[in-house]
Amino acid sequence: MSQHPSLRAASNTGGKRNVLKRFERVEILKKRGQWKDGERVTGLRKTKPDA
Repeated sequence: MSQHPSLRAASNTGGKRNVLKRFERVEILKKRGQWKDGERVTGLRKTKPDA
């Protein structure tokens, strides 16, 4: 039995995400020098993914 085309396309989408996970936001803030060790990980400032 074959798979419906819409289901196959969903698994192949590797497009750019506009929502980052918390650890990704912390990494970006560290690169920018806006993160200090020991800071809380809740209430992080907004970050845009690096292009």
